Amino acid sequence: MKFGASSWPFQWDPPYENVIKRISSLGFKAIELIAWNGDFLDNYYTPSKVKELRKILAGEGLELSQFVFSPFDLSHPDGKKRLEGIDSFKKASDVGLELGAKIINSVSSWPFGMRFGEEFPWHTQKPLVQMFTAPMPTGLDWDGNYKDYVDALRICAEYCEKQGLYYSIEPHPYAYAANTSGMLRLFEHVGSDALCMNFDPSHLFPVGDFPNVSVYQLGDKIKHLHVSDNDAVTNVHWRPGQGKIDWKEMFIALKEIGYDGVISIELEDVPGVSRGGENVPGVYRNAIATDVFARESVLGMEYLKGICDEIGYPVE
Repeated sequence: MKFGASSWPFQWDPPYENVIKRISSLGFKAIELIAWNGDFLDNYYTPSKVKELRKILAGEGLELSQFVFSPFDLSHPDGKKRLEGIDSFKKASDVGLELGAKIINSVSSWPFGMRFGEEFPWHTQKPLVQMFTAPMPTGLDWDGNYKDYVDALRICAEYCEKQGLYYSIEPHPYAYAANTSGMLRLFEHVGSDALCMNFDPSHLFPVGDFPNVSVYQLGDKIKHLHVSDNDAVTNVHWRPGQGKIDWKEMFIALKEIGYDGVISIELEDVPGVSRGGENVPGVYRNAIATDVFARESVLGMEYLKGICDEIGYPVE
């Protein structure tokens, strides 16, 4: 097992060349890269840039643990939009494969192609407002839309399977896969060995799951982790050890199931973090993360390494 870091809290938007070097210099052994949209796929992750990034990764000795791209239109009620989402995902998978990733990651889609921060509220706003709701149009075919989403996921998973990739879905509050039960249901309906899970306790804990219990339930379907702590009410991403998650129990569970992948530090709500435009929630906003943020990330890794040492969980 090794510790890595997500690239976007260090620098939200490309170019990512210096981010790779910075994360390596902090002692991490892996990194995740991301394409926020199709424009980034077309105009940043060009064939020449992919070769350059792969060379930098190799030079720094970093594993690319995941390539992240989320085509939320996989659940769109318009079949044409779903096909466009599938095509975009295939393009992202090709880029991830060329970069050297073994896993392609997507956040779960919301029903009917809806978006968080638009039709669905940001979960981080939960304690700040008196009424917290997501009004829905009447007359929607919920069963049919879920089946359409499953069909689209099956096509994406089959594409990954042919490439020798895993396709990890990341649950998110209020999405079709919002918790452990939602993920187990997806695995059952999609029925692909390539479909797996990016385990993020800061998404699962505030919607009612105990992370250590979820680890036991999901077992070897967990192929990658995002780690951050939170308040058990919202999905804020704090440094491990600063919130309410029982990290020792979670790591005991990971050891027992034999997890030997990457644990990626993903802090999004700590001082100095890099964030996107005004439509992305967060108190702290920097184009490039500060040294204070970098120190927070290292402290999170050191805290978790201490737990691993205590329970006899080997770390590279």
